Amino acid sequence: MDDSIDAVVIGAGVVGLAIGRELARAGREVIVLERNARIGEETSSRNSEVIHAGIYYPTDSLKARLCVRGKKLLYRYCEEKDVPHRRCGKIIVALNESQEQELTTLRAQAALNGVKDILPLSQQDVADLEPEIRCRAGLMSPSTGIIDSHSLMVALRGDLEAAGGSVAVLSEFVAGEVTDGGFRLTIRSDAESMEIRADAVVNAAGLRASSVANAIAGLDATLVPRTHFAKGTYYILNAKSPFSHLIYPMPDGAWLGVHVTLDMAGQTRFGPNQTWVDNVDYRPDPDQAEIFAAAIERYWPNVSAAALSPGYSGVRPKIVAKGEPPGDFLIQGSAEHGVDGLVNLFGIESPGLTSSLAIAEEVAIKLSG
Repeated sequence: MDDSIDAVVIGAGVVGLAIGRELARAGREVIVLERNARIGEETSSRNSEVIHAGIYYPTDSLKARLCVRGKKLLYRYCEEKDVPHRRCGKIIVALNESQEQELTTLRAQAALNGVKDILPLSQQDVADLEPEIRCRAGLMSPSTGIIDSHSLMVALRGDLEAAGGSVAVLSEFVAGEVTDGGFRLTIRSDAESMEIRADAVVNAAGLRASSVANAIAGLDATLVPRTHFAKGTYYILNAKSPFSHLIYPMPDGAWLGVHVTLDMAGQTRFGPNQTWVDNVDYRPDPDQAEIFAAAIERYWPNVSAAALSPGYSGVRPKIVAKGEPPGDFLIQGSAEHGVDGLVNLFGIESPGLTSSLAIAEEVAIKLSG
């Protein structure tokens, strides 16, 4: 690894790779550091792989703006690079009269965010589309889809390297220091430490973003939010899928509930649930089948706990604590923290995958001043 580099991106998840690609394509010499042996081993490979439409988020929030922009960029990128994906559509179901009234509010919020294709569905409309589902009414989001996240990351890495950038796996950021005209970074690789200098640093470390920022001497620590961990487990349906769309219950605050997702092979997954934890633990909760079934049967009466088995778990990096209102993405550049050449990304959870290419644009703008 060269001891001097133009730009260093910390974290080779989907967002870090998208940022590295964006910077390399703009002519910058870029290295993306990854502490694990492979790219995207954490949040980026432990999610529902949904391309979100941008329905739920508050007007003018970063999540709303970057999700809607990112969705457009991502579909176009998938088509150009032959990344497996499918616009399968999503049905949001209302289970009672109160939720039925909330559908109107949700559709209006989507329109404010620039999502104009949401269609109201009657009880019969839903039954025609998904005969197994029971509800009072619904909304159809035709631009919601699914994607093979691994193939996406492979494509992003390929573009990054084709533009002259590189990815350094098993290379962990240890500490940094703001210096005149740049940064001095300490990196641990193969049990050895080395120092490199960089003109620009992008902290896209996901779950570790707060700890990475706190390890940069010269950055105001009072501007670094605490990252809270929300674990979500997915259960797999051990039978042929009866669904052709994603099925979501009405949201519960920042949580979208235990919903039906499909992967590119057609397998049905339910989840995630949400458990606040103190430490990152990817072991799926093994004894939750009955609890999952109880949540699912509210809209799919034919579910059987015996047909569900633990799949996998992910952990979301949140910058709001349990019981607090939903949080937004937090992308800090020099205008926010006063350090030229540094961009910190905090709370990049869902819809981070959908927003990844738009987040990369945002970071490039902040680095350009």
